[in-house]
Amino acid sequence: MMYSLMLASRNSSSHSTFFILLGIPGLENYQFWVAFPFCVMYIVAVTGNITILHIIRIDHTLHEPMYLFLAMLATTDLVLSSSTQPKMLAILWFHDHKIEYHACLIQVFFIHAFSSVESGVLMTMALDRYVAICFPLRHSSILTTSAVIKLGAVVMVRGLLWVSPFCFMVSRMPFCPNKIIPQSYCEHMAVLKLVCADTRVNRGYGLFVAFSVVGFDIIVISVSYVMILRAVLRLPSGEARLKAFGTCASHIGVILTLYIPALFTFLTHRFGHHVPRVVHIMFANVYLLVPPMLNPIIYGVRTKQIRDRVTRGFCVKGS
Repeated sequence: MMYSLMLASRNSSSHSTFFILLGIPGLENYQFWVAFPFCVMYIVAVTGNITILHIIRIDHTLHEPMYLFLAMLATTDLVLSSSTQPKMLAILWFHDHKIEYHACLIQVFFIHAFSSVESGVLMTMALDRYVAICFPLRHSSILTTSAVIKLGAVVMVRGLLWVSPFCFMVSRMPFCPNKIIPQSYCEHMAVLKLVCADTRVNRGYGLFVAFSVVGFDIIVISVSYVMILRAVLRLPSGEARLKAFGTCASHIGVILTLYIPALFTFLTHRFGHHVPRVVHIMFANVYLLVPPMLNPIIYGVRTKQIRDRVTRGFCVKGS
């Protein structure tokens, strides 16, 4: 069946209505079993993020900037993981390798737009920690609910506007007869490799978006934490310093789980020609699934209010 689909994709015209997603090339004999840990991680990601959203929604004491930003992060994680995992599991378990042309472009849009949104939300959370630690008495007056909503809207609009040209430019270009994408989801660089035209403008724009969005966010996060570090080191007692660092630990952990796999995936796509394809594809899947899975766990363990709320919920069910 796989061979016939690949043959059909090669014989189709440049206006073919579908692509072929191979899944995880190199692990064809093990894809059925590889899908199980991915399924478990996806279930954990969906359950954890929905739990975070539910707790923040019903507990009015959590309607504060930190938790509102956390709700934005949980929503972004749900969209990001759900944009790829159902189709990937269908490929690995049911050999559903075909993806419609417009569905592929929609997947490209959601993956890149909400990756940008996630990075932006982490940047706003760094600003929240900076204001909370450096200006504790003015925190509630600076980061009002209205200000939090505006920051979230700016981050969302930035992601949508910056990524939309990806799909628009690709949709106007001719594709080669071979429409095989050697991975488990559609993303910009993988789709661009199937174009039978000069893609320098597309590649240049992709680099511009990557460096402008992630570069700006990392600069803001770094500056925020330099200022936080300076403020914390001025605190008189060691206990106060540890408490201040503790409020940032969850955020730092979430930052590392997002940017480290993303950096590896970005570099191997462009410069890692000697990296085995299976390693690259596995990291690409990890990049979109592990942060949504770990974020609610990190905040659930490290944040006392959320941890207590979850514990009370289990106690009520058990009684």
